Amino acid sequence: MAAELQIEVVKADQLTVADRVLWRAMVEANPDLASPYFRWEFTEIAARISPDAAVAILSQGGKTIGYFPHQRRGSAIQPLGAPMNDYHGVIAMPGEAPSLATVAQLLNAPRLNVSAWVGPSGVGELRETLMTVTPEEGYDAWYAERRTTWGKYFKDKERARRSLETELGPIRVERGIRDPELLDVLIQLKRDQYARTNRHDIFACGWTRDLLHALMASEHEDFGASMAALWAGDRLTAIEYSLHAGDRYHFWFPAYVPELARCSPGILLTMDTMRLGCAAGFRVFDFGFGGEGYKKYFCNATQSVREAVILRPGVGAMLSDAAVGLLNSAGNGKGERIRTSVRRRWAAIEACEVTPANRLMGAVAAAGAAMKKVSGARHAA
Repeated sequence: MAAELQIEVVKADQLTVADRVLWRAMVEANPDLASPYFRWEFTEIAARISPDAAVAILSQGGKTIGYFPHQRRGSAIQPLGAPMNDYHGVIAMPGEAPSLATVAQLLNAPRLNVSAWVGPSGVGELRETLMTVTPEEGYDAWYAERRTTWGKYFKDKERARRSLETELGPIRVERGIRDPELLDVLIQLKRDQYARTNRHDIFACGWTRDLLHALMASEHEDFGASMAALWAGDRLTAIEYSLHAGDRYHFWFPAYVPELARCSPGILLTMDTMRLGCAAGFRVFDFGFGGEGYKKYFCNATQSVREAVILRPGVGAMLSDAAVGLLNSAGNGKGERIRTSVRRRWAAIEACEVTPANRLMGAVAAAGAAMKKVSGARHAA
């Protein structure tokens, strides 16, 4: 009979040197944990900045089998750094991680929210992230294949490049930038974008901005964060903040000057970042979840993850089911889709905002968005 699984929750700085060595060995041994978000360095930095951060140590028969970095927001548990965390799960050797359902039970929280769980789950909605795996021959070989497969699209981007140069001057791209002032420019561009699109401003709370700055300022041999930027003439047209480790390069926060959208500066920056990244030894470029149409032209691989909200059995679960029925009635059968959209919006709000008052303000905004969606579904019927 197998020994019972045990859990101990500690602060990240309470982990011993032996824990950190084991953590790194688990990441190196498990290909599912290739994302930079699973590196000890990410947890070490995020735990200093994200409020109410902790690490769950999972053990069996006196042997540590895994670690789960997380944070608390009110009664909810979320992956550490959420909503600034695009992959999460238990750090463990291949085949040894407990399921998401088991982790939720051990943590005994009223609610556990995950958006991109890697590893066994037993619950939740299956989703896929998109990535480009470049051939050993490098960027030019990848681009030649893509241009053959999607000729019209990439010819259009070549024309966009010529147009941008004609309008503003020669294009210059830099990668590996760690300029705090330029990062503040990027953050402001993202905040402007959130305002235009009526999305929650994830940088208004402060700690999320601090996290990006701290990751970028960190000095580790095989882990880090940096920006790439594209100038046309003297004008900055696009910036992207990325996280990287090993041969994995994770595109994270892109922004471009909206009035130049016709010249696709953001996409041109992505292409040049990949070219420069391949030359620097990166081979896998992670684009995160789909949604933006351009990604299908770039990506040739996927990774399966799970999105889930696990409620402790009881009233909460019953109220959740009742809410779906109400939204379905109001939204002509589209309640589940509406609930998914609102749930994701609320998860980001709850993760950012650390005070009950600010979470309440966010809840009001999320409810307003839900009503607009329901109203739109009614009128479309």
